[in-house]
Amino acid sequence: MGCGPQNPHGLQLVAYRSGDTVYADVTFDERHIGAPGLAHGGAIAAACDDVLGFALWIAGAPAVTRSLTVEYLQPVVLHRSHRITARIASREGRVLDIGATGTDPEGLTRFTARAVFVVVAVDHFAAYGDVAAFEHLLRLLGDTGAPSDPGS
Repeated sequence: MGCGPQNPHGLQLVAYRSGDTVYADVTFDERHIGAPGLAHGGAIAAACDDVLGFALWIAGAPAVTRSLTVEYLQPVVLHRSHRITARIASREGRVLDIGATGTDPEGLTRFTARAVFVVVAVDHFAAYGDVAAFEHLLRLLGDTGAPSDPGS
């Protein structure tokens, strides 16, 4: 739902890597409305889950979300760009703790997120999903991953 411009109904996220962080800009619109003029918390959570997942490029391993927590600190206004930046906080064995912040153009933190991901073998996707659909993703995880920061 969130990642990439290929899904016309998605969030159109394009992630970039800058050192040990990944980030993507998101602009919520009427498809994501909660209260009038504001983004729905579920849409914000979906965007966070995707950007947190993009941090797997840094880990270099496929993983699945075990838990996701979002703290909504300020209203998120529709039609304004918000940057979600994620970084791996820790890794213990197969368990990754990843944190993210969502900021508006003025730099105000509007929301934060934290997720626990569990590294899985590729056959997890064969057993529970469509492993063929993950071929491109797995190649990215084996490469340098996300495109580099266009500003660097």
